[in-house]
Amino acid sequence: MRVIFMGTPDFCLPVLKNLIAEHEVVCVYTQPPRPSGRGQKLTPSPVQKLAEEHGIMVRYPVSLKSEAEQNLFSMLKADIAVVCAYGLLLPQPILNACPMGCINVHASLLPRWRGAAPIQRAIMAGDEKSGVTIMQMEAGLDTGDMLLAESVTITPDMNAGELHDKLAELGGKLILKVLEKMPTPVPQPFDGVTYAHKITKEECLIDWNKPASVLHNFVRGLAPYPKAYFNYKGEAIKVLKASVVAGQTDKKPGTVLDDKLSVACGLGTIVRLEELQRPAKNPVSAADFLRGYPIDAGEVL
Repeated sequence: MRVIFMGTPDFCLPVLKNLIAEHEVVCVYTQPPRPSGRGQKLTPSPVQKLAEEHGIMVRYPVSLKSEAEQNLFSMLKADIAVVCAYGLLLPQPILNACPMGCINVHASLLPRWRGAAPIQRAIMAGDEKSGVTIMQMEAGLDTGDMLLAESVTITPDMNAGELHDKLAELGGKLILKVLEKMPTPVPQPFDGVTYAHKITKEECLIDWNKPASVLHNFVRGLAPYPKAYFNYKGEAIKVLKASVVAGQTDKKPGTVLDDKLSVACGLGTIVRLEELQRPAKNPVSAADFLRGYPIDAGEVL
């Protein structure tokens, strides 16, 4: 089958690898190279790197709205387009260009968590399962008919990075199943729709007034990126791992309770910070963090 692949981050790599192995990928569309690292050197996306390793033509238009770009897309004469975290909206002429249309690999069990950050939002919400849905694309945001879905369990301490890797591999497996025998499309239910809005830096600030269980989910949902944080002595201290401590406290939320970085939270609950990171430093355990940057019991974060 002649396939156009459209994707950008490393989440897409298992999908693209499997398509290259089993089908003819005639072109890859991805986001343009971006400045990266301390030197701000232009760096191609993970998808671009993989495509070029296999000698596949790569395009990275800033928009697909022009007639010229749409004509170039049609001239590839692909049977189908597979989209996975691409980063651009697809106008209707693009959606209509391939005989089998465009299908999307989405990292949630639709209709829950439509949108940009489904992996993080699922964990932040305390969901016990997530998954991958392959759907037909239409003009709406992740509203198309579903072709195939499969779930995975979110374990109590799983973070967003771990779930990301599980779902990436699952997406690679499911796309081959769909292309082998196109399932009958099933409309998404009207009930259970939620939106996974893009996560902002401001949203990553820890609110100690929330219960410890909520903050535990918050921290693991934002790890390893973009990371939850709190401000202390003018520095943004990032937290990559935390756990709920049994027991209760009557201390003000945000109060450090001991030399293990147990912190008072909302409703008298307690969370323990287990892995932290200062600006421009590597993540370290709480014990190592405190050796180099003491925070005393009784201080309020």
